[in-house]
Amino acid sequence: MIQSPVTSQETYVSDRFTLRPLRTADVGLISMYAGDPKLARATRAIPHPLPPGTIDAMIARASHPDRVEDIWVLDGSCTGHAEVLGLISLAHMDRAQSEVFYWVAPAFWNVGFATEAVRTLLSHNPHRAREYFAEAFQDSPGSARVLTNCGFDYIGDAEAWSVARGALVPTWTYMLKTGL
Repeated sequence: MIQSPVTSQETYVSDRFTLRPLRTADVGLISMYAGDPKLARATRAIPHPLPPGTIDAMIARASHPDRVEDIWVLDGSCTGHAEVLGLISLAHMDRAQSEVFYWVAPAFWNVGFATEAVRTLLSHNPHRAREYFAEAFQDSPGSARVLTNCGFDYIGDAEAWSVARGALVPTWTYMLKTGL
């Protein structure tokens, strides 16, 4: 069964998956992946344990017309992979800037899906941003490699709150100028 997306976001195709808007049918797979403590600890915002309704609320926020963040699913069904491999999002900032967030389910780590998702999304530049920012936890060098492989430049150290860890976590901060 094909369900319509909950937003009017564009869909983008890469070699191994499609970046598409969230669907209400994605709740099950996203909840299963987000419930993994390894994944939750690798993000700022995913709590662990995952409270009931968390993913439903995220999809509702993503479908709101006044949203400040656009979220895409890495949908691998077009190439025989899982319908949900992970998520990537862009959050609007000031002055034609956006921040990139992404995660890939642990079962699909270390195969280049995150790099492919970031490259695909930024090549389309849906926010028409002049600059993109991103961060990686310092205990996640793979996430930092994703950003540098996509052309981001390191701009400094910071800290970010991790809900799953219940603590501030040291981060590396990155920026990419788009040339707009």
